[in-house]
Amino acid sequence: MSFDYDLVIIGAGVGGHGAALHAVKCGLRTAIIEAGDMGGTCVNRGCIPSKALLAASGRVRELQDQHHLAAMGIQVGQIGVDAGAIASHASNLVDKIRGDLTNSLKRLGVDTIRGWGKVAGPQKVTVKTDEGDRTLSAENIIISTGSIPFVPPGIEVDGKTVYTSDDAIKLNSVPDWIAIVGSGYIGLEFSDIYSALGSEITMIEALDNLMPGFDPEIAKIAERVLIKPRDIETHSGTLAKKVTPGYPVKIELADAKTKETIETLEVDACLIATGRIPYTKDIGLENVGIQTDRRGFIAVNDKMQVVLDNKPVPNLWAIGDATGRMMLAHAASAQGIVAIENICGREKVVDYNSIPAAAFTHPEISYVGLTEPSAQELGKNAGFEVASVKTYFKGNSKALAEGETDGMAKVIYRQDTGELLGVHIIGIHASDLIQEAANAIAERKPVQELAFNVHTHPTLSEVLDEAYKRAKVAV
Repeated sequence: MSFDYDLVIIGAGVGGHGAALHAVKCGLRTAIIEAGDMGGTCVNRGCIPSKALLAASGRVRELQDQHHLAAMGIQVGQIGVDAGAIASHASNLVDKIRGDLTNSLKRLGVDTIRGWGKVAGPQKVTVKTDEGDRTLSAENIIISTGSIPFVPPGIEVDGKTVYTSDDAIKLNSVPDWIAIVGSGYIGLEFSDIYSALGSEITMIEALDNLMPGFDPEIAKIAERVLIKPRDIETHSGTLAKKVTPGYPVKIELADAKTKETIETLEVDACLIATGRIPYTKDIGLENVGIQTDRRGFIAVNDKMQVVLDNKPVPNLWAIGDATGRMMLAHAASAQGIVAIENICGREKVVDYNSIPAAAFTHPEISYVGLTEPSAQELGKNAGFEVASVKTYFKGNSKALAEGETDGMAKVIYRQDTGELLGVHIIGIHASDLIQEAANAIAERKPVQELAFNVHTHPTLSEVLDEAYKRAKVAV
């Protein structure tokens, strides 16, 4: 059978883009369909603009820390902040990277089709464009439609006084008092931005502990370093039961367990940072008999094949946030490459344990692999002992020279074999340091082997070097 394309990708976010580039390198005639902004959430409303805001607000934080600068012999005058210029810095970066992404597809010969793509049937896609509908045939189809912010029931979003991260990255204003609902990555990063720019913050978390996705020891240090010294009030085990936009914004707080109202807050603005849900509606899944789970995620196997009744659907693949496997831009890109490899007959799966994650706060938080409680549970079920070692930035020469000694590296491993199970870091440049640990997990390197690696002195990487050397195994 003759097809219009070897591969059609629905969605041109980081995952779809990475899949398209790899597909062309593998000799596949490829088209990519995008209804919105090229680059998806990461480039336009997520990773890229938020890091630009964090970079700018981080400079403000550094310059305002007179005690830190004075200790290094530096004196500065009054610091001024232009929120509009900071926002422009972020939007200009988005424009550049979106343009680079678009040009890279064009340069490599990927056909970019602007419009709403839907699976029309086995190996068929329809595209609704400004010029009319098109039908394409493709030997393989990849769904890469990404995600959107999740807004819990009872919360009304107006995009001005109550908004999600999609609007927050525009930095239209710096509220005097802002409530942030959620204490995960998004909530933490925006608390870092807003507190540096002078906002008073109330953080509301429905679960019993702040930062529930992090290793408990790391979360404890993060609370001490990122929350308590700053103008941030926290409520854990508390629901934002009802949020009403306006001037002021009214927030009805309730006990998360009993749902009984505790109090009502009145603030200048409210950021809803309660995670993301897949963007999988109206993409034609029903035309091939596929149903998402109750949250909207598409079921896939480790090869990234869409599955139905635990069996792969021929020639249909899904990657990125739409699958819910690991909702990170670089995970989506990795999934895209794995999908292409399997399309080309080279069997490959995604090793999620070796994919790192980071929060770009000041200082940063990063991790790869299991938290210590998860590792302990795994060890209990599999019959092995788990051990951990910790090293601190206050003993690192480079951190001392920088005057940035808050932080810790924690290495979790199997006591019997030394297999690395997880690494968690909070401290300066944690997002860069974690890659070494991610590579070690991917290569299945035990701590007794890692202990012989030579690290440059004096560098921050020595916090991991010291941890590996402290680790003791039973073999």
